[in-house]
Amino acid sequence: MMESEEQYLQKLERAKKRVQELKGFFKHVRGFIIVNVLLLLLRGGILNFITVNGEPLDDSVLRWVDLNFILTPVLWGIGLLIHGIYVYRYKFSFLKSWEEEQIKKYMEEDQHNADKYK
Repeated sequence: MMESEEQYLQKLERAKKRVQELKGFFKHVRGFIIVNVLLLLLRGGILNFITVNGEPLDDSVLRWVDLNFILTPVLWGIGLLIHGIYVYRYKFSFLKSWEEEQIKKYMEEDQHNADKYK
């Protein structure tokens, strides 16, 4: 059975949306890596040379900075994980089969409703 032009266009739109989702995820990963490498470099060296009135930074300030250098990648990593799960949701077969069942169900409902008014 040949697919109609409308079906083809719908598949094309879904494919384009999927590619955009993947591109967005990879941009997110790239930003995560760049920012966290910069944070590591900053904490590893530059902060050791910062002084206030000629004195090195206080230990409490350094502990606060360390906490933020830990929390940033952890919290961002959680967000990145959620983004990845969303983007790769198609890889989870139980979700895919559920989605296909729902689509079929709603298409059948639409067809049934359309047939009512013929």
